[in-house]
Amino acid sequence: MTGVLDGFLVLAVVVAVGWGIGRSGILGPSAVEVLSRAAFFVASPALLFSTISTSDVHAVFSGALLVTAVSSTAACLLYLVFAVVRRRPVGESVIGAMCSGYVNAGNLGLPIVTYVLKDPSAIAPVLLFQLAVLGPVGATVLDVVTSRESGRRLSVLRTASAPLRNPIAIATGAGLVVAFTGWHPPEIVMAPVHLVAGIAVPGMLLAFGISLHGAARPGRGGTGVPLVVVSVLKNLGQPAIAVATGTALGMSGGALLAVAVCAALPTAQNMFAYAVRYRQGQSLARDAGLVTTVVSIPVMIGVVALLA
Repeated sequence: MTGVLDGFLVLAVVVAVGWGIGRSGILGPSAVEVLSRAAFFVASPALLFSTISTSDVHAVFSGALLVTAVSSTAACLLYLVFAVVRRRPVGESVIGAMCSGYVNAGNLGLPIVTYVLKDPSAIAPVLLFQLAVLGPVGATVLDVVTSRESGRRLSVLRTASAPLRNPIAIATGAGLVVAFTGWHPPEIVMAPVHLVAGIAVPGMLLAFGISLHGAARPGRGGTGVPLVVVSVLKNLGQPAIAVATGTALGMSGGALLAVAVCAALPTAQNMFAYAVRYRQGQSLARDAGLVTTVVSIPVMIGVVALLA
């Protein structure tokens, strides 16, 4: 239990610092956009490359990866069904879907699985699926949506090549190539990459905290129902699907607990960075990050109590 609380405490402190920065105004009115764009275009690609390139890709291609893929994809698709039925804006629908299935695996998931499960590698399948599949796919779709909304005509070639122009997808692809080949870039190359990568998580958290200052109560502005749907899918739906899938695959004990805890993690803060970058669903992404984080505390404690 201590690991869960410790992870949330670290997260809360950095977000609170961001809120204080927003309240003071010392970074000016463009702080959220500048920090978010720096995290998206510069720091996140560096973090993705450094993380994926050193992953043991053969070890993570396991039952846990399948559970992650099924539970994350199912949560995203269920939100899209809701969005289509309610005729929500396309860009907001993509952000809502990602908020429903993209977990906070890095700055929150890693310390939690380390303290609670005593196995940092348990988060590796989640990181790989999100960084190699879910993130690039979501970013590519958002890229296409915003291009169409801006009035730019997209040819089939330009649409198909969208991942090649997206920094998240480029970094992910490069990381996978390095991981599969086993090549180790020289330290003189990786040192600045690691240095820049260190900005990603705190940059996202600070931007998120700054955005909370003066923000309306969560769910206002027409996003109340979508926020409830995201929260139910993220906090309850995804972990339930993960447990059902893991059980069907014959998992039990620590293996089942690991996939359940990972699926119960809240919405990743970088969803807000995506929303700011593409100017889509910003209120929903911000509110989902806050609400699912608060709700996930008792959910994860309950998961550990039931399955440990």
